Amino acid sequence: MKRRELLVAGGAIGIMGITKQSFAAPASGYYVPAEESRHHRTFMQWPNNRDVYPESAFLNIVQDTISDIANTISAFEPVVMLAAADHHKQARRKLSSKVELWDIPTEDLWCRDSGPIFVVNNDGQLAISHIQFNGWGQKQVHTNDALIAPRVADRLGLQLLPTGLKGEAGGVEQDGHGLIIAHESSWVNDNRNPGLSRDQVEARLLAAYGADRMIWSEGVWGEDITDYHIDSLARFTGPGRILMNLPDAPDMNDPFHVAALDTHDRLKAQGMQIEVIPEPHTRRVRDLDFVASYANYYVCNGAVIAAQFGDRETDQIASDALARHFPGREIVSLKVDALGELGGGIHCATQQMPAV
Repeated sequence: MKRRELLVAGGAIGIMGITKQSFAAPASGYYVPAEESRHHRTFMQWPNNRDVYPESAFLNIVQDTISDIANTISAFEPVVMLAAADHHKQARRKLSSKVELWDIPTEDLWCRDSGPIFVVNNDGQLAISHIQFNGWGQKQVHTNDALIAPRVADRLGLQLLPTGLKGEAGGVEQDGHGLIIAHESSWVNDNRNPGLSRDQVEARLLAAYGADRMIWSEGVWGEDITDYHIDSLARFTGPGRILMNLPDAPDMNDPFHVAALDTHDRLKAQGMQIEVIPEPHTRRVRDLDFVASYANYYVCNGAVIAAQFGDRETDQIASDALARHFPGREIVSLKVDALGELGGGIHCATQQMPAV
């Protein structure tokens, strides 16, 4: 339920002709593997833009938080931090020597949304399925972030496969076995895909992810910067198996609670096996717009990196649930309150590159 404050719009549209290309489905056989599949590395982005972060003290806290996540993941798999070269010295002071820095400029940290979506085929070939990031519908500056996927593709020598869509990977949850789920509000929206019907968006998302089935729920339009990304609510932990974060006592006057219950019911009606874990009852940050999502975890090689919010009971419930759903992996819980204040979490800040 990301509720980041809406910021100044700007940045790139139609960059390098990408959004002007006609839609072409990825080559036959390309698909996005399940997140729990083995990774080659994790990508992350260095937050630095002063339009986005006008307060130096808070920017420093956010950079510390991102560094903590990167350093933690680097104990399990390689991590690449994307940052302009003139930010490398500052970032290196906070990052483990295991974290590699690439000279790819960024504005913000949300690599799930503006980073590359890697796809593979049965021959072990890797490519990038390109959904054009446009600052969550022109709500935030994205001059550099809109170019991250093509720049990573160029550095890795990978084919960039246009999808004909604008949007963010945080708005899709996929199981790697042919099924994807999403909220309409993040996709069937004139701020991203004007003129496209839901059926047209669905066809392009299925092609982009190499999937053959999609479950929609409505979501929430215009109440937060992401138009209600699904990755803070419901996550696949295996084919047809979902871990979902819901409040124990939903407020039926809260559009996010109402939409979350609708998503739960639609997924259940489609035969999904759902385990519900509660949101924290108490937490360190009490702001109503704070996103306290246990579902916004990240699965890496040998571990699950998750948030804890200071509620001993629900923190433990979440940790135990993740251990059941991902047996054999270490569950590492981090304090990432700065991301919750911004409206996101650990999953939002990471993007996996599958091993092939």
